[in-house]
Amino acid sequence: MFLHSRHTRPAATAPPQGERLGIVLAAAALSMFVINLDFFALNLSLPVMADELDVSTTEMQWVISGYMLSLAAFLIPGGRLGDILGRRRMLIVGIAIFGGASAVCGAAPSAEVLIGFRIVQGVGAAILFPLCIAVVTNAFPEERRKRAIGNLYGLAAVATAVGPFFGGFVTDAFGWRWILWINVPIAAAAIVLALVGVRESRDDSVPRQIDVRGLVAVVAGIAAVTYAVDRAADWSVVSPDTLALLVAGLALLVVFVAIERRVRWPLIDLSLFRNRPYVAVTLSGTVANISFVVATFGSTLYLQQVEGYSAAESGLIFLAASATVALAGPLSGYLGERFDIPRLMAAGIVVGALGLGVMGSGAPLGLYLAALPVFGLGYGLGWSLSSVGTQTVVPTEQAGAASGVTLAIVIGVAGLSVALAANLIQSIAAGGTGERAAIEDVLTVLAAASAACGIGLGALSLRRSPKSAAETT
Repeated sequence: MFLHSRHTRPAATAPPQGERLGIVLAAAALSMFVINLDFFALNLSLPVMADELDVSTTEMQWVISGYMLSLAAFLIPGGRLGDILGRRRMLIVGIAIFGGASAVCGAAPSAEVLIGFRIVQGVGAAILFPLCIAVVTNAFPEERRKRAIGNLYGLAAVATAVGPFFGGFVTDAFGWRWILWINVPIAAAAIVLALVGVRESRDDSVPRQIDVRGLVAVVAGIAAVTYAVDRAADWSVVSPDTLALLVAGLALLVVFVAIERRVRWPLIDLSLFRNRPYVAVTLSGTVANISFVVATFGSTLYLQQVEGYSAAESGLIFLAASATVALAGPLSGYLGERFDIPRLMAAGIVVGALGLGVMGSGAPLGLYLAALPVFGLGYGLGWSLSSVGTQTVVPTEQAGAASGVTLAIVIGVAGLSVALAANLIQSIAAGGTGERAAIEDVLTVLAAASAACGIGLGALSLRRSPKSAAETT
């Protein structure tokens, strides 16, 4: 069902000459590389960071979830701003914000300052992330687009592979602050490549204006829901204030949808959600990312606080999973050219769930190590194919906005899930079962739920008439 758009690309968005395509890919890949390196390296530093700043590890999870949720809240306007104001220009703005915030985070004197500028860092990444995909989509010819996006994820996922080990090593050898400071020269190099190799492109069919009311409603709604989830440390006793905040956040999201239905130039084209392949891809990507991100957080706590491994040792162990996540990037481009993408994603989720089930079973280290690459490959395919699939079903002039919508859902729900999982682990452990059992229970339930979702999404995709590889391209 995946048909490439036959829209004619405006002259302003004509692809660069062949010799420039490598620079475009390098600029986008390095930009995504620094985001991945930051996230996966910093994950393993949470316990050390919490000790130095005198807060609990579960409180310190806001370094991850706060970043992810600001990222999610601004992904939609980030992608849309690129379509309106110029993808090259906004790509550079996003890299600059991300790099500048990283420098401040590295020097943060308190947890509050660190978390605050991690939120700013998330805004930079939100502008940056969808535009990395959009500039590649607009630069490469249609017949090479899937492979190019897969290669983009593959190159960026090198950071996913080395991130945990790098983070553990740097934390032990130099301190967690250097993980953030290393982002600055990488961001500077990405800006230089973008200036040299990326040509400007935008959607010339829309005016240069953004739906401010919709932007305020969606950002405030996501922030309110997220904060309510974080405050409800014990969901068996939810305060009236917290419940009111949750309801207000949900109401704002309903208002956002109402605004988008009426405004002439919406932040989100709601017709996207009448596109069944797009919905299937987005749902599958969300399930895969929730499972991977929550399991990564849980595994960090498990390896360091339960099993007693150092940050570097934990990074080395988790390398077995992050390496296959890196492999999933180029593999998604290759497989996406040959097979139905929703079915591939469903299969990937089920494979990932098998690995996660073993990880949550309290298995000995040898079996745990064997499960990690299965877990990483399965969920990694689900994550990578979400962008490959999205860019296949939208016109190139809307590449930034569509990518922003998909990533907002996929990343935002995962960020909310980390906050929820952290509180759930804390509540179960406090009930007398201990942290080991709490983490294992959460990972086991997550594996079963994601497997059920994968099977369900696969069954739905089978109701569609099968397409040959030739027909899908």
